[in-house]
Amino acid sequence: MSQPDAPKIEFPCANYPIKVVGKGAEDYDQVIFEIIRVHAPECDFERISVRDSKNGRFRAITLYITATGIQQLQNIHTDLSAHEYVHMVI
Repeated sequence: MSQPDAPKIEFPCANYPIKVVGKGAEDYDQVIFEIIRVHAPECDFERISVRDSKNGRFRAITLYITATGIQQLQNIHTDLSAHEYVHMVI
């Protein structure tokens, strides 16, 4: 049996979710927001979701952007993943 094709994204894609999991450092949110602003300045920073792990060592931030293309998404993933605070980008 063959694998079904991944769903195609039509660009621009409003409300595209990006979830970033990393260290619960004091300036973690600011670092993530600055990286996102470079690639998606229209991000609605009022509409974010932040969750801390039970012990506070990790923090997950979910943001919503208007994705304009594959290159933009790859650049966001590359820049976020390169930061020492970030453990995972989904």
